[in-house]
Amino acid sequence: MMSLFVMIALALFLYMNIWFVIAVLMKRNDVADIAWGLGFVIMSWIAFSLSQYSERSLLVNGLVTIWGVRLTWHIARRNLKKPEDHRYAAWRQEWNYFYLRSYLQVFMLQGLFLYVILVPVLLIHASVPRPLTPLDGAGVLIWFIGFFFESVADRQLRHFLKDPAHRGKIMDQGLWAYSRHPNYFGEVVQWWGIFLLALSLPHGYVTIFGPLLITCLILFVSGIPMLEQKYAGRADFEAYKKHTSVFFPLPKRK
Repeated sequence: MMSLFVMIALALFLYMNIWFVIAVLMKRNDVADIAWGLGFVIMSWIAFSLSQYSERSLLVNGLVTIWGVRLTWHIARRNLKKPEDHRYAAWRQEWNYFYLRSYLQVFMLQGLFLYVILVPVLLIHASVPRPLTPLDGAGVLIWFIGFFFESVADRQLRHFLKDPAHRGKIMDQGLWAYSRHPNYFGEVVQWWGIFLLALSLPHGYVTIFGPLLITCLILFVSGIPMLEQKYAGRADFEAYKKHTSVFFPLPKRK
């Protein structure tokens, strides 16, 4: 089991170094966002190819692949048509020793986060095959709920932004009427669903720090806080905040 975890760590280190070189050549660090989802897919497939076949291993590999490929395509299609994302562009202006900090704080740190979040998947691949249980079924159901929220919310936002009449306006339609970040909600829910698949295995509970990390990152670090900071102070966004749940989809507040 340990050899699988070590091999994935080495593969991930190489993977993030390749993306750092790509970022330097393209002069845009936001390719790290493209590397994110694709990294999960590639690492899961490597682990799957090195593990004993099991229904649970095949199942989790499929779920990670569906999530990661969709997210990678969505971000690549969105970002590569525009200049570098404002967050990364700001760091390019603010940071001393820009390339060193980019390597450590963007690519290596993201690789570390990716590895920790991936631990439930790696445990499933590394474990002795066991029959599926009702807990696995619950995990798959929760994953599909999360996938619905993330994929539908992204599609709704994309169509909203394509309409010239909506230029400069706040998206408050569809799922976005019930949560200010339904796509982030969906992403978090998917990883809790995958955790339930790992929970079916001996010592699976120790992998809870994977879904906890992605939850904390989105709620408190690089997800919601950084995005909402961009719109802070705008009258339309402040009104939207008063009536709409920040994360969990809930009816509009009066």
